[in-house]
Amino acid sequence: MSDNLPKDRQVVYCDMCTEDNKQPARKTCMKCEISMCVQHLQAHLTTPVLLQTHPLTEPIASGNGGLVVTTKCPQHGKLLEYYCLDDLTCVCVSCAIEDQHRLHNMKTFSTAHKELLEKVQAEQQALLVKADGANTSLEKWEKNEREKLGRSSVRLIEAVTNLRDLALTRVQSSVSARMVSIKTSKSSLQAAKSEEDAFRFLQMYSQVHQDLENAKAVDFRKGLEPGSDRDKLVEEITQRGEKMMEQVSNFWGSLLTHVDPENHQEINAVRSNLYFDSNTLGQDMTLSKDGRKVFNSGQLEKKILLIQGMSFAVNNSYRWRISLSKDCDWTIGLCDKKCAINLQRGDIFGLCWKGNKLSSLTTEDLEVENTLPVQLNKRAKHMRSTQNEPNRDTGQRVSTQVISHCGEDVSEQIVRPEKVEVIWSCPTSLSFYNLIGQYQRRKIVTLTIGSTNQDLTPFVCLEMESQGIPADFVEDVYTFGSHAQQQQQQWKCSCGRVNVRNQNIYGFRGSALKKSYPKTCACGKAEVLCKLF
Repeated sequence: MSDNLPKDRQVVYCDMCTEDNKQPARKTCMKCEISMCVQHLQAHLTTPVLLQTHPLTEPIASGNGGLVVTTKCPQHGKLLEYYCLDDLTCVCVSCAIEDQHRLHNMKTFSTAHKELLEKVQAEQQALLVKADGANTSLEKWEKNEREKLGRSSVRLIEAVTNLRDLALTRVQSSVSARMVSIKTSKSSLQAAKSEEDAFRFLQMYSQVHQDLENAKAVDFRKGLEPGSDRDKLVEEITQRGEKMMEQVSNFWGSLLTHVDPENHQEINAVRSNLYFDSNTLGQDMTLSKDGRKVFNSGQLEKKILLIQGMSFAVNNSYRWRISLSKDCDWTIGLCDKKCAINLQRGDIFGLCWKGNKLSSLTTEDLEVENTLPVQLNKRAKHMRSTQNEPNRDTGQRVSTQVISHCGEDVSEQIVRPEKVEVIWSCPTSLSFYNLIGQYQRRKIVTLTIGSTNQDLTPFVCLEMESQGIPADFVEDVYTFGSHAQQQQQQWKCSCGRVNVRNQNIYGFRGSALKKSYPKTCACGKAEVLCKLF
């Protein structure tokens, strides 16, 4: 009989056979908790009472005095006779009638086995169909991606080859022109050497000397001679080189996206239609024509800009990317449209850089304060007002948590992000990523949004970071009245120029105010405070 057992099943022996004549078990009685061979099983198969009240199952291995598989309810100590389809567990009659399973979908073992087996078979068939479709889709995807990357690599090779040929051909032409001077000098020297008449030799020597000096001055290591031809060639090489680098970047980004889509994504693939709301623009700011860049046009004060154009979601998530100036403190994230004037009321969920620290902001509901005595509530409100905390009559507060490291990697210390990607998995979570380079990103933090507010909107809050006014300057202001001190700061324009921005600090009677001159480069571009991309 043991020969008929599946090879992967452990042989279970009859508990009723003598030790010297153990036979393989055919069934196990769940009520008696014993395994029986064909001979000892006859009583259970022929006695009507045992046949009706003693359920049999496939042989189950015995442990030290009991079955390895539990056959009795741990709560009631009764035999497990039913299966709860809601909780997917075996239960006894007391569980099915009296306790937590009494309103659940209960089945006998045989019925549950039949229904679940049919379900498994149906799901297996569906998986097979899905797998067949996935294989076809995968083959098609692989073919398309190989063709796309192949075309990209071919274009890249062609661009590199054309750029190389262009530069070498022009330089070779220039070198060939220089060779003329050497050939001319050789001809002049040969003619002078063959001239025997002293007078004629001296007359021609001046030209021979000039040709010789020109030949000596030839430098084959130089590029093209200065002039319009070289300038045009440099411009053409620069333009072609920029296109080539763009192709290199796209090719590189595509490879990274295929290998690690979680941390690398192509910028073009996530480019959004978002823009800054011009109605929230301050007098000290100007906006680009496409509404995606904010420029500093004067004295920058704290200003909150709303981001518009978020009309659709991919996989129920919104995504936007923003770059931020090093000269500003900032807060980005989601806020209540109705409370976007000063971020003092309503829901706020965001990432904040201020005082050289990175923090997360989340809004929490307050339920305890409403139960406090009136005097304690007044005292709590007074303490919040002295600490410049938001008014929380609405039963909310903004919780600030300093972020010391990126994501789960405690060894990676936090640095000031210059480019941030925000992903809003609507409506439950808000994630922030530090964009490193063009395609790589590192997760900073994910915030849980517990609010059901339907008026949440993306925003950015900009504020000129405090530079720290010298103590002796403040003392002079207090002593002598009105006074001014000038500081200089540098900022780099996108054209490559490094500009100096003058900053006057005005004071009167112990107070000090800063005023910045407009930051405009010689090329006509103003410094970008933030940019959507």
